[in-house]
Amino acid sequence: MNTAAEQNLGPIGINDNSVYTIVYRDIAAAVHFSETKPKAAKDEQQAKEWIFSHNYAIDKLTEKFNTILPFSFGCVAQGNDEIIRSWMQKNYDSFKSELERLSDTAEYLVQIFYDPKVLAEKVLKENPDLQALNAKIDGGSKGKNYILKKQFDVRRDHAIMNELSILGTEFGNAIYENTMEMIHEEKSFHVPEKYKGKKSVITLSCLVSNRSVENLGHVLDQINQREGFTVRFTGPWAPFSFVDLKRDFQT
Repeated sequence: MNTAAEQNLGPIGINDNSVYTIVYRDIAAAVHFSETKPKAAKDEQQAKEWIFSHNYAIDKLTEKFNTILPFSFGCVAQGNDEIIRSWMQKNYDSFKSELERLSDTAEYLVQIFYDPKVLAEKVLKENPDLQALNAKIDGGSKGKNYILKKQFDVRRDHAIMNELSILGTEFGNAIYENTMEMIHEEKSFHVPEKYKGKKSVITLSCLVSNRSVENLGHVLDQINQREGFTVRFTGPWAPFSFVDLKRDFQT
C-alpha cells in the first residue's frame, strides 16, 4: 500500500496477531510475525477461520489505505523485517506501478442467472418453427409422437443455447463498458439458496473504478428487471484477480 509511516494496525492478523507495516520509501507491506514455522490447519473449521481472518485484515487495510495489492492466503516470507524491506526494494518499481494502475478501483463479482422455464417459454413464443413442430406432437401415432417430441426438445434446446449466447454477449458488452478490466469466470462460485433452481448465463470478475460503480449498478438493475433473469452483484473487494506482478518481479 502507499504509505511512508511505520505503524501498528492492531490484532487483525491470524490468531489475533498484530499486523504492522514495513516501509520502503513511500510504500509499505502489512505483515504479522510468527515465531514458529506455519502449520497446516487442524481441520476445515480452522482453515475457514484463518481465511476469514486474512480477508478481514485485507478489508481493514483497504478501508485505511484505499488501494492495496492483496496477496493470497498462505503467503509466508522467511526472514526478518530487513529481508522484507530488501525484497520491497528489489520490486519497488513493480509495486509502485501496480498501486498507481489500481488506484481508486475495486473488484466486483457479477453473476447473472436465468429461470429455465421462463426462457424456454420465451424461445417457443418467438420461434414459429418450434411452434409448428410443437403443434404436430400428439397428432399421430405413439411412435411418431415420440420422434417429434425428441426433435422438438433438440431444436428447443439449441434455440435456448443460441439465445443464451446472444444474451451473454449483450450483457457482457454492457457490463464491459463500465469496467477497466473484466474476466469471464469458468470456475464455480458459491451460490446462495435463493438462486438455487436457476442456471448461470455468465459470471464475471470486474475491475471497476470508483467513479463507474454507480453506472454499472444501473446496467445491472436493467438486466435484473428483465423477465426470468436475476443478477447477483457482490463487492467491493481488493483486486485479487487483477494484480499483475509477474513481469520483472523478484522473489
